[in-house]
Amino acid sequence: MTAPRQHGLIIDLDDEAATAALATRVGALLRPGDMVALRGDLGAGKTAFARALIQSHGDPDDEVPSPTFTLVQTYETPKGAIWHFDLYRLSGPDEVIELGWDDVRADGIALVEWPDRLGSLLPTDRLDIAISFGPTPESRRAALTGHGGWAARLAPLENPPK
Repeated sequence: MTAPRQHGLIIDLDDEAATAALATRVGALLRPGDMVALRGDLGAGKTAFARALIQSHGDPDDEVPSPTFTLVQTYETPKGAIWHFDLYRLSGPDEVIELGWDDVRADGIALVEWPDRLGSLLPTDRLDIAISFGPTPESRRAALTGHGGWAARLAPLENPPK
């Protein structure tokens, strides 16, 4: 049995603008059926990344609140529906299914904060983005790991735009 393909990148982000620029670049690669798993400590920037990605598909001034209390927010975009999940308060996969998980997996794009709550629902074909604190208060480091088909799709992110 062969191991699933993986490819990873480490990208240092000087500030929130750099995080937003990376989110826009990742957003350009998304297509229906994709899942982005956002990992990191509280306050690391998962929601800021998701907000910038969602805004890159519509009006940059659109309000994109954190789904911490609503658990999921849905946004209609030219690429299709983007579902932004925050699973921090959930205890397991059964609760995720009640939020419409099957619908998003059929033809939506899923951005999932705290993806460990998915358990066996975590797809093998996904993009993992782990955001950690950098050396300064405003800097971050993003570790991107493409699983399955995402391994080859990360190539455009290897060289930052000039």
